[in-house]
Amino acid sequence: MLRQIAAGFSQWLDCVAATVVALLNRLSAPRRMRLAEQADGSFAVETPPGKPALAPVKLASGVALCDEATAAALKGCQVELALRPDRFFFRALELPKRATEFLDGIVREQIDRITPWAASEAAFGWSEPSEAPGDKISVTIAAGPRAQIAPLAQAFGNLGAASVFVSTREGPGQAAIKVFTQSAAGALEVRQVRRRLAAVLAILVLVAGAAAAADAVIGASLQSRQSDIVRRIAERRGILRAGNDAAANSALAKLARRKNENAADVIVLEALSNVLPDNTYVTELRIEGDRVQIVGITSDAPSLIRLIEQSPHFSRATFFAPTTRAPSDPGDRYHIEARIKPVFAPPS
Repeated sequence: MLRQIAAGFSQWLDCVAATVVALLNRLSAPRRMRLAEQADGSFAVETPPGKPALAPVKLASGVALCDEATAAALKGCQVELALRPDRFFFRALELPKRATEFLDGIVREQIDRITPWAASEAAFGWSEPSEAPGDKISVTIAAGPRAQIAPLAQAFGNLGAASVFVSTREGPGQAAIKVFTQSAAGALEVRQVRRRLAAVLAILVLVAGAAAAADAVIGASLQSRQSDIVRRIAERRGILRAGNDAAANSALAKLARRKNENAADVIVLEALSNVLPDNTYVTELRIEGDRVQIVGITSDAPSLIRLIEQSPHFSRATFFAPTTRAPSDPGDRYHIEARIKPVFAPPS
């Protein structure tokens, strides 16, 4: 299983590298030159209209020979070698229309059966599928010995051609069938692109592994720190909440205690107004803590002590200064001090 995975991965790299090289070749758009094989074994160079004719290329012991002008024209070009049909074996095949997508595999399987060469020993190709009766397609296979065709392509590649592909025609007027392709620069580029792709993938795997390891280590550390921070925040919130509750409870307790221990001035004033008779006036009122001092004018100062003592709100009523009477006063000027009881209730 591992070998199959490795083989599949290698084929995938080859396909990707070949696709990249093909795209680069399309973008570069090299010039194209067609050389047709003649009866004497030489190759005539077909030139565009208006261009000077070039001398033919001859082969001698597997080496392509030509003049400088022809060599300069072929250098860097995409060269098509149009070989004579007598070098190839032709066979027409009828296949189901659905087989169009699988022609490469089907033709490779048929090469061993219909030609004297194995698929690895043959240079072969097929024509464009054409419609045939019965919902079928018809293709023409052209095949020849790879051992004879590859040296021809190599000879022209040695002249500096960017790429060389070999084609043939079954007869005049027929479409050309490409049977072999060789590109020295392209093959080198494919190998280079393949190596670079493998290096990039290896680097990506290493980076991904390092990232996963760093995520595991750093993530665990960050998770631990986050948990510790959350715990500490919860503790601080608990302390603050307890402190706020304690402060609130303490403040409430202080207010309640002060309320119970100290009477409100309004209550003291109301209690005095209920105790003092109608012929008694208060000109000064001072409340200091639990003591109240009143100064005023009355017709009977000693009776005020008794009246204040009888009140449930006061106790220990005494004169803190002598009682005097001025000629202009309508009564005696008294100075009385009393203790305020801590709990006051509305008089019944």
